[in-house]
Order: sequence, then structure tokens, then C-alpha cells
Amino acid sequence: MEESNMRIGFIGLGGMGSGMAANLLKAGHEVRVWNRSREAVERLLAQGAVPLDEPHQAFAADVTISMLADDVATRAVLLDSGALAAAQPGAIHLSMATLSAAFVGELVEHHRQAGVDYIAAPVFGRTDMAAAGKLNIVVAGPPAAIAKVQPLLDAMGQKTWPLGEEPVRANVVKIAGNFMLASAIEAMGEASALVQGYGVEAGDMLEILTNTLFAAPAYKGYGAMIAERRFEPAAFKLTLGLKDVGLALSAGQARNVPLPFASVLRDNLLEAVAQGEGDLDWAALGGRAMKRAGQA
Repeated sequence: MEESNMRIGFIGLGGMGSGMAANLLKAGHEVRVWNRSREAVERLLAQGAVPLDEPHQAFAADVTISMLADDVATRAVLLDSGALAAAQPGAIHLSMATLSAAFVGELVEHHRQAGVDYIAAPVFGRTDMAAAGKLNIVVAGPPAAIAKVQPLLDAMGQKTWPLGEEPVRANVVKIAGNFMLASAIEAMGEASALVQGYGVEAGDMLEILTNTLFAAPAYKGYGAMIAERRFEPAAFKLTLGLKDVGLALSAGQARNVPLPFASVLRDNLLEAVAQGEGDLDWAALGGRAMKRAGQA
């Protein structure tokens, strides 16, 4: 292995993690992987990944990366299992999941006690961008540790956005970004219902607006999905959107920041889950407004 390459322990091979780990392998790093489901591990073996039997083994590496679904999964895999406690002092943990502001504060303290550098580096981008190494990564943590992992961030993303030394800063920007995305999806859904009430196809309206006033990737991508009612397969499940909007509300309450529209989004997402749409892509939120208007 070349001197510039590193030994990586990677925990969490969901839709995002699998693509990220694959790009680290392509960059020439030694990647040792652990996942609850063995199937995801098997898919990476042909690319040179080394399987691990237990999550604590991922900390016997130059850098440990985790990409887990939420606070609950992260607590179970890293804390309750004893994985973090098994880490050697001086280790680096690059946490790339979308976690609550409160839990990140708890993780920072656990890492301080273990003598492990904690870097928060949540990502913007769907599974296709993870596979292509085109994620945008927001990062915060100890500067020296970030400098060491920068080649890894470069392999997984197209740009890194530094946000200082407090890890929670990166997570709250990620939470805010997902709140804005959910808001855009809801707005496009309601606008679609409005024009369809007057006989205009949602696709015609969205094609105009996403190529003029709202010519941005999020509007173009989700606008097309709403217009086509294309909510499967899910690259980002609606249940995860409900979780992230809840994180925004919790973070706002902790600092006395009102987020009135986030409350509307939470209820609309919860309605979608109650109607059996939780496993659809969260673009399905845009379809709820049309269903409420009685539009097929």
C-alpha cells in the first residue's frame, strides 16, 4: 500500500455508505467494512473490501468512518456495542450520518473521554451522487484531524465545505438543508395541485418554473419526480425526511428558534406515513397536496 493511502474502517453500508466505501476503494485505500446486513458487505468484496465480524474492529484503522441511519442506530452500533470504548487514543472517527444536534453533543463528550478525534461530516446528495463521488460534504471538527482525512473526503465528494471546530455546526447545516429541501418539495406539490385545479398539467408548470425562476438541481430533480409521480424506487425514504424535519424542530427548540413551517412539514410527512407512503421516496410528499385536492 502506498504511503498516501490509508487503512479505513467503514461502518454502515446502506444506499449511501456502499457508494462512498466503493469510491474509497477506487482511490486505493484499504477499506475494512462492517454492516448489519451481510448482503451489503458481499457486494463490496469483489472490489477489494475486507469484511469485519464486529463493529469495534473498524476502529483498528487509521480512520473510522460511520454512515448510519440515525441516532438510534449510531448509539447501538458505536456506544452500546462498546465499539468506541475499544478505540485506541489518538484515533479519528469521521461521522457522516445525519444526526440530531443533541446527540452530536453527547458523541463529542464520549469521544473526548475516549481520546478519539470526532469529526462531523454529513453529506448532501442522493445515492447516485454517492456512487459517483459527487457528494457535497459539510465538515467540522479538530483542524489537524480534518487535514488528515481530507483525501478521503476528496474521494467521496466533489467539494468539502468547512464549518469550524464544533462538530454540531456541520450537523445543523445538514439539518437545515434537508428542511429546505422538504420545503421545496411541499411547495412544488401545492403549486402542482393549484394549477391542476385549473386544467394545467403539473409537468407543464414545473418544466417552465424549473427552467426559469427555480432552475436549480433540487427543483429540477424533485420537480420531475413530482410531475411523473415517480416515487419508487426510493433513494431517500419519506420516513427519513420525517426524521430530519423532526431534527430541525428539536434543534430549533433547543435554541428558542421558531420554525413554524417545519411543523407543517412534519404533519404532512406524518400524514404520508400514516397513509402507507413511508417507504416511498420523500418526493412523494409533493403528491400529498394533489391527493388532498382529490387529484389522481
